[in-house]
Amino acid sequence: MKGALILDAVRTPRARVRRGGGTLAELSPAQLLSVLLRELTVRGLPEHRVDDVIVGVSTAVGEQGGNVGRVAAMLAGWSDAVPTGMVSRLCCSGLDAISAGAAQILSGGAELIVVAGVESMSRVPMLADQPSFAIDPGVGEETGFVSIGVSADATAVRAGISRAELDAYGLRSQQRSSAAPVWDSIVPVATPSGVVLTSDEGARADTTLESMAALAPLFADDPLWERVERRLELTGGADRGRHTVGTAPQFADAAAALVLASTGWAKEHEQQPRGQVLGWAQAAVRSPGLEATVPASLKALARAGLSARDLSIIEVNESFAVTPLLLTRELGVSAEIVNPNGGAIAVGHPLGASGGILVANALDQLRRQGGGYGLVTIPAALGLATAIVIEAFA
Repeated sequence: MKGALILDAVRTPRARVRRGGGTLAELSPAQLLSVLLRELTVRGLPEHRVDDVIVGVSTAVGEQGGNVGRVAAMLAGWSDAVPTGMVSRLCCSGLDAISAGAAQILSGGAELIVVAGVESMSRVPMLADQPSFAIDPGVGEETGFVSIGVSADATAVRAGISRAELDAYGLRSQQRSSAAPVWDSIVPVATPSGVVLTSDEGARADTTLESMAALAPLFADDPLWERVERRLELTGGADRGRHTVGTAPQFADAAAALVLASTGWAKEHEQQPRGQVLGWAQAAVRSPGLEATVPASLKALARAGLSARDLSIIEVNESFAVTPLLLTRELGVSAEIVNPNGGAIAVGHPLGASGGILVANALDQLRRQGGGYGLVTIPAALGLATAIVIEAFA
């Protein structure tokens, strides 16, 4: 075993954000994450032996800032001696927490680490931290920042991916999510009002291609298209508005947590790992493009000593439909192995929690298939992306 071992992976269901409060809106981010930390101790994790807890958060402000992982560990009753910290690379934050933990394990700096992600978009909306690139026109001009939807449309125009292809993918996400099996990694969450959420919300089994085609473009008239066209030397013309609410990721609340360990620690404590982290990479392209999942994935695969042909599953965040379509084409893989159980278009993208959720989903699916290699990748604003390669054991 040459990677950082994955001993366990748990996640909450993804709860859709709604006006007036989503199903999990009653729980603070720390409370949501503490549900999983308590579950890990119930499963036998010796929390007092944990060397570090690394939590990915995208919008690290308010009750989601200030080292929310430390608060969650305290709420879960963990030892005061367990250190915690946060990482933030926008939507990539959850994957970056995993790669940071794996790096500590493989460098010999730690033996047992919990890596996690959490985002309550009901309570801490996206951009609530008021980043300079979003609120300062001068900084926005220098960085090329536009809304992620305009980035997605621009990427589709540059890649030659049509509105019809995007709609067909959005329908597939709804169909696959509606037919998804029960996830082994899900931990039910009880709210103070007595609701118990046991599965992902949001999938619409009655979606049709006709209903998708009837939806209006979301970003065709965005004034920041002028910035996109200057930076990317791109003119989308009348066809530049390609994504709709049916091909966009839904907002969601959720958390995820994985336990990573060294081979020596797992052997000493007679643990049976679920899999291992074999490689990872970060990449960037000229902002505001969304293509960085491609170079990040290729770099991660190379570092793992694998190629796309070796993969049994790819979980790519559906940060608009263009992202999985472009990655599928550029890696030259079958669409059948890409998001086989749907994704964020149907059941939501809880930002910092998405990385851990997608890794947990990949582990669950690979176990059903008898093991194998998986790739998980997520793009982010400002042209960023992270990718991780895992192996699941049978």
